[in-house]
Formats: sequence, structure tokens, C-alpha cells
Amino acid sequence: MLRLHLRGGKLIHKQNLVIDINREIQKLEQGETYKYLGIEESEGIKERLKQEYRRRLRMILKSELNARNKITAIGALAVPVLRYSFGIINWRIEEIKQIDRNTRKMLTMYKMHHPKADIDRLYVKRKGGRGLVQVKAAYKAEIINIAEHLNTKYKEDQFVNKSMKAHNQM
Repeated sequence: MLRLHLRGGKLIHKQNLVIDINREIQKLEQGETYKYLGIEESEGIKERLKQEYRRRLRMILKSELNARNKITAIGALAVPVLRYSFGIINWRIEEIKQIDRNTRKMLTMYKMHHPKADIDRLYVKRKGGRGLVQVKAAYKAEIINIAEHLNTKYKEDQFVNKSMKAHNQM
């Protein structure tokens, strides 16, 4: 049993959760994190995800790959860092648009995109465009996939239905 002692809305004392004689879940101290699917979960996770995305983007753009392979690498190595969190962490559309702006800015800094060039052409498929994965489009696709999965897999589950209705009202 997990015991929390609160005084005035603040955590005073917390004990470990005992599962059985040999196993117990350790309490987390202030500032500590835990890992879920290899990613540390805690406060400030958005900033760490954005930082990791920028690090990977910079690493790809500094590499000696040709332009086509750099664009492919961005879609395969950098965007999945953010895609993992879509549907789990509440992202605002404005934050996602800012990430796309920063991506285009870095492409310009590393001479992969001309400042006056058409932005839409970046995101058009390779036949006529550059084929870059737009973070905003990846976000929307991920949210739609999660919603479709929940609608098909858990149609009769009342808890999921209530959660979906509450999310749609937000």
C-alpha cells in the first residue's frame, strides 16, 4: 500500500509501494525521474524532447550526407523523438509550429534551404518536392492513429468513451 502524508497540500512523507515480499517500487525524490520505454519521464520532458530533436537535427545537418539522404535521416532519426510523445504529452499547436520554424531556420543556416525558397515545396513528396516530414503533419497523423485505435479496439469500454469525449471537448 502506498502512503502519502500531505499537510497544506504539500507532500510531507511518502513510503515505498510493496508489491510482495521480494519486490517493492522505490519512491521518487524531488527532481528524480523514471524511465518508460527508454525515455526519462518527469517535469520538463517537453524541453528535453525539443533539445534532443535539435541535437539530432544539428548532427544530421553537419554530416557529409547528400541533401536527399539528410532529408530522409531527419524523417527517420529526428522526428521520431517527438512523435513518441504525441498523444501522451499535451502539445500546443503553436509549440509544434515553432519546432517546424526552427527546423526550417536550421536548414537555412546549414545551406540546405534558401531563405527565399518556397516553404511548401520542402514538405511535398520527393517527386517534385524535398520530402521533409513536417512535425505538425506527424502530430496530426499520430493523434488520428491513436483515436482510430481507441475507437476500433475499445468501442464498448465506458472509461475510454468518457475519456475520448472529455478530450474532444477540450
